[in-house]
Amino acid sequence: MAKIGVDVGGTFTDLILEIEPEKVFVHKVPSTPADQSIGVLKGILEICEIGGISPSDVSLIVHGTTVATNITIEHNGAEVGMLTTRGFRDIIHIGRHKRPHNFSIQFDVPWQSKPLVKRRNRIPITERLLPPDGRIETPLAEDEVRAAVEKFKENGVEAVTICFLFSFLNDSHEKRAKEIVLEGMPDAYVCTSSEVVDVIREYERFSTTAMNAYVGPRTSRYLRNLAKSLQEKGIQAELRVMQSNGGIATVETCSEKAVTILLSGPAGGVIGGRYFGEMAGQPNIITVDIGGTSADISTIPETGIKIKNPRDTYVGDYPVLVPMIDMITIGAGGGSIAHLDEAGMFRVGPRSAGADPGPACYAKGGTEPTVTDAQVVLGRLDIDRFLGGDLPIDFDLARKAIHDRIAQPLGMSLEDAALGIIKIINSNMALAIRSNSVARGIDPRNFALMPFGGAGPLHGTALAEAVFAREVIVPPAPGITAAIGLLVTDMKYEFTRSVLAVLNSATQDQLDAINKAADDLTAQAARQLEQDGVPAAAHQFTRIAECRYQGQGFELRAEMPAGALTMDNKQVVMNNFHEQHRMDYGYAFDDGNVEIMTLRIIATANVEALKWPRLEAANGTSIEPAYLYSRETIFDSGEKLETPRYDRLKLKSGHQVPGPAVVIQHNSTTLVPPGYVAKVDDYSNLIVSRT
Repeated sequence: MAKIGVDVGGTFTDLILEIEPEKVFVHKVPSTPADQSIGVLKGILEICEIGGISPSDVSLIVHGTTVATNITIEHNGAEVGMLTTRGFRDIIHIGRHKRPHNFSIQFDVPWQSKPLVKRRNRIPITERLLPPDGRIETPLAEDEVRAAVEKFKENGVEAVTICFLFSFLNDSHEKRAKEIVLEGMPDAYVCTSSEVVDVIREYERFSTTAMNAYVGPRTSRYLRNLAKSLQEKGIQAELRVMQSNGGIATVETCSEKAVTILLSGPAGGVIGGRYFGEMAGQPNIITVDIGGTSADISTIPETGIKIKNPRDTYVGDYPVLVPMIDMITIGAGGGSIAHLDEAGMFRVGPRSAGADPGPACYAKGGTEPTVTDAQVVLGRLDIDRFLGGDLPIDFDLARKAIHDRIAQPLGMSLEDAALGIIKIINSNMALAIRSNSVARGIDPRNFALMPFGGAGPLHGTALAEAVFAREVIVPPAPGITAAIGLLVTDMKYEFTRSVLAVLNSATQDQLDAINKAADDLTAQAARQLEQDGVPAAAHQFTRIAECRYQGQGFELRAEMPAGALTMDNKQVVMNNFHEQHRMDYGYAFDDGNVEIMTLRIIATANVEALKWPRLEAANGTSIEPAYLYSRETIFDSGEKLETPRYDRLKLKSGHQVPGPAVVIQHNSTTLVPPGYVAKVDDYSNLIVSRT
């Protein structure tokens, strides 16, 4: 059974093919930003040829995509209409009155300056439900819904979101309004808040549902067109998509809930980082995925991959209440552009040259200096070895870009300007690493730093020094690690419902209501897995109570015991919450009142994971067969040293590569500075540490 993982980045599309256990091929092709599916299809056909199989032999394709992410960043989503309860038309404009920058009088409020739904398309509807049971106070004015549909058609609306107050208690009005909208606009993309995120907090619920409608039409078209294109090429494989929570789902599910794949691309990298960290025997990992456009950073303690707190789940400055792997993204990559700002300050990023035109050295029309150009000038990237020679690069163009835009205006030497670019980008990434670790009570000295992505291993040791990480682990195929993560994760769906109860004083009736809600959600999750062809025997369910201390603003996850929640075992949930609070904040109120806000059922089905091949043992042999040649290379200290190059594919388990050295492979290049040594483990990881 052949399986393919394909991850689309800003510059390159990465692929991995597993034909049988421990028989693996990797490949990279340039991304095609105008239509990602072109690069995806090209890469799939090429890697099948590399592996010597027919495309029809592929049974599973798992895809990580940035389509939904790019829509939010570029603000080019659908024209959205919203139906909402009369009097609440401006909820998504008002928000929570949070100031992005407390002491600035010139800040931008994205949800107001770039609203997901224009005010003229937010139409109030007469209806009203009341808490705590969702009883109908004012029936739905169906004629107003029909009039709104006509208005939407006049305004060119292609997606409609329906968000009524207290619909998480009773969704009958939202369901009926959706039926009416589809009668008048059968081709529209329509979603309700109770379908997308059935939880309390009207602003976050409205914003999340609006985001789903904003990215939904283009995302669903992309996924369905990709599936169709694969079939036209004779590829009948099941197509699965990586979600923001680290699980995979079907095209149909991700099309209906496009908001769940906003972080589809970066999630695969975190999963892949954990996979190789476990192989290297290091459970505490800081992953740094540096591609052409951005750097994605996540801290993974031995307890496992962390999911963001709901208060932090923002995408493009918009709150999105869907589970996301805890990571941060900054504009720092190989294509990040070095420039002088209006005040003459030397800056790098966040703007990127991307795949087109790319860095100046690509000779595709780019003239601005980038991080990649700096690596070329410093002799760390060899012009005839980039991507195994598949992508020739031009040293003179890199030199001219840095000289004309940075070195000459600042009166610096070319080498100092190039080193400055590297030092600035490393400083930016080190600050981001600290914000995801030290600022959250995690000591990087107990963690290994794992750099990957095409550019990651060039920066690994410098970043580890900056944050005092224990060592550097460079995975076997750094440029493909995110794609590898796609083949080592499981199917996963999450279903939620708001159920409010203070556990300390909960009555049996309240516990019965919680148990009924949990059973309903479990049945809903089981139906979803069955629709995806997963037999009942393979279903796995985890029950989570999202709790807070009574009066707190947001919740933390606490695992619930198996079976029904009872007076005897409710303390287990409370203890789990106290422990989670202690882990996240360093303290807990063991005698405090614990309030359940939301039930979450996580449904999973295991997918057979990729088996990475073990490496042949060196058995005392020399690394000489891996030696390629030596060239001058400039290191962060400013030293210019004659530095040997080694072919990573010829290194064996147990080999040690002393610095200074450059280890070259098709999808990435690893820099080993003076005073360091890179040791090869049984699974081809390079463990880089001080000598």
